[in-house]
Amino acid sequence: MTFSAPTEATRKPVVRLGDRLFAGTARTAALIIMLALAGVFVFLTIEGLPGLTAPESIYKPADDFWSYVGPLVFGTILAAIVALVIAVPFSIGVALFISHYAPPRLAAPIAYVIDLLAAIPSVVYGLWGGLALAHSMTPAINWLYDNLSFIPFFAGPPSVTGRTMLTAGIVLAIMVIPITTAISREVFAQVPRLHEEAAMALGATRWETIRLAVFPYARSGVVSGVMLGLGRALGETMAVAMVLSATPVVTLNLISNTNPATIASNIASNYKEATPDRQALLIATGLVLFAVTFAVNFVARLIVSRHEKKVSR
Repeated sequence: MTFSAPTEATRKPVVRLGDRLFAGTARTAALIIMLALAGVFVFLTIEGLPGLTAPESIYKPADDFWSYVGPLVFGTILAAIVALVIAVPFSIGVALFISHYAPPRLAAPIAYVIDLLAAIPSVVYGLWGGLALAHSMTPAINWLYDNLSFIPFFAGPPSVTGRTMLTAGIVLAIMVIPITTAISREVFAQVPRLHEEAAMALGATRWETIRLAVFPYARSGVVSGVMLGLGRALGETMAVAMVLSATPVVTLNLISNTNPATIASNIASNYKEATPDRQALLIATGLVLFAVTFAVNFVARLIVSRHEKKVSR
């Protein structure tokens, strides 16, 4: 009587207790996150729904909910875009310097200091931005108005206090830099060394190696880092509220006293003293911010997945 050895198709994988516990813990964590996200959405929907049909006087000076929330959405997106325009070049440059240019004894302290910026509370950034940076920005704002007033962003009249959308964007940029830099740095460090050595062996300079070997490989990770930074900028509350004296207007002017308000700062400034109807309106604007943030992250994930498919081909 002969016995045949089990084939690959019939051999059952050995599943250890630790593997089962780890898989169960991972599934539970993912489920809790999804339930928490769904709970936030349900809460905002239930509590904010009365704000969509509130009396017309609640929306003053606007006429209805959409005309009330429209300028707030505009201000939120404008502040986030200004922050990203400033932060992304710095973040990528610092990440490249740490991962490819700086010697190890210099790279480690710089990375540590950049990571520490993420631990500073928003209130501290707001105090610094409103009391110190705003005053220091006044000469720069006047220079922009004197030399670049033909551009709508700097049309003026210039603010005498420095509390402008440009100042708020700089504060947000400093808050975004640690997140984007940390993720970009880790992605750049994961680029296969053989790719870079092959480019250099073909005669590429250091910059050409980074452009041809590092950036294509790390693009999806950098996009993810930028989107996480964008999410931070979209939802930031106290720093913007403490820097800007904002009003719900639609304007591209970044250096005047008339500044668009953001959804988060508007909620923080008005929620405590609001009537029940006004609170419902503010919660409804929070639901809009939730939807905007979700849409931004969905688009970012779509871009990343398409890039990953192209790379895999």
